[in-house]
Amino acid sequence: MIKGFKEFILRGNVIDLAVAVVIGAAFTLIVNAIVAGLINPLIALVFNASSLDAVGWTATNLNGDPVFFAFGAIIGAIINFLAVAVVVYFVFVYPMNKWKERAAARAGISEEEAAELPTEQELLVQIRDLLSAQPKA
Repeated sequence: MIKGFKEFILRGNVIDLAVAVVIGAAFTLIVNAIVAGLINPLIALVFNASSLDAVGWTATNLNGDPVFFAFGAIIGAIINFLAVAVVVYFVFVYPMNKWKERAAARAGISEEEAAELPTEQELLVQIRDLLSAQPKA
């Protein structure tokens, strides 16, 4: 059981996931600072509110108590998500795609050719079939 856990932990994708979580947490802090320092003041200009959490409307329930609908919090969450997505795309995804294109160009393989190359499993099946087709001596 411990051996299986050790193999699971030492897989490359588990380490990649851990790195992604740490980087995601760091970007969350950056995005929150951008929202607090840039977007909230812009919203304060438009809506006369200090942050998106204060944007909304108040209604009264059947008992006469006020109920606040904070649609600004939803808008803030959407802005945070889009900001994180933009940063991740332009900092990680786009440069990695360019790097892969350049590596493939140096290797002399186009993207279409790389997509058409057989997988390792397909190559192993072909080797097995060729070996079994050989006459036995």
